[in-house]
Amino acid sequence: MSPIAQQVLNDLAPNGILRAAINFGNPVLAQPGADGEPHGVSVALAKSLADELGVGLELRTYDAAGKVFAALEENAWTLAFLAIEPVRAAQISFSEPYVLIEGTYLVKADAPYSTIEDLDQPGLRLAVGNGAAYDLYLSRTLQHAELHRVETSAGAVEFFMDLGLDAAAGVRQPLEQVAAKNPNYRVIQGAFTAIRQAVAVPRGRNAGAAYIRDFVERRLAEGFVRGALLASGQTDLSAPR
Repeated sequence: MSPIAQQVLNDLAPNGILRAAINFGNPVLAQPGADGEPHGVSVALAKSLADELGVGLELRTYDAAGKVFAALEENAWTLAFLAIEPVRAAQISFSEPYVLIEGTYLVKADAPYSTIEDLDQPGLRLAVGNGAAYDLYLSRTLQHAELHRVETSAGAVEFFMDLGLDAAAGVRQPLEQVAAKNPNYRVIQGAFTAIRQAVAVPRGRNAGAAYIRDFVERRLAEGFVRGALLASGQTDLSAPR
């Protein structure tokens, strides 16, 4: 590769350190390993980028996407892994998506709901992680049901169960893991949205954003993303290529 432009390094790794926000709130993308260190496709991408730039890497972990976004105000990170959302795009520049994830609902096994549309009725109460991509999406699109926000996506599932709400919204794979362990719950077939997970940098860092877009395109084209998903046990996810 050609030498990395200084402005790219200034945007992504000031002082020679790439500070990457890792969201444990979405276990499809990142998980704490047995050694206590973060693992997963977002971690693999962060490490690959740091190696390519020839800089150090600092992983900053969060338990919810909303907290990652809030940390932008503190200049806590120079790179993050977040779903593409119009509310976030005012402050963040996104790459193209590197993973597509379904947002759906966890309900009681005997609940009278069979489709996504069944959950948007007057009087229904849905738990959701505050600031998650599916919270932002449902906030725009729900016509009748009421959202109850809690701090994290895992907390939303507990809130739904403890208070007897009608459903918990979230990423399909973690919800299916809950249902597999507890026959009193099931996951609705279908999805209310396809969550487009992307690599993000603070808006205004144009050289860095352009570099990230190219970096993601290259990693997708060479199969790196698909390999990282498989290596982290995510065998039923879709990469754009």
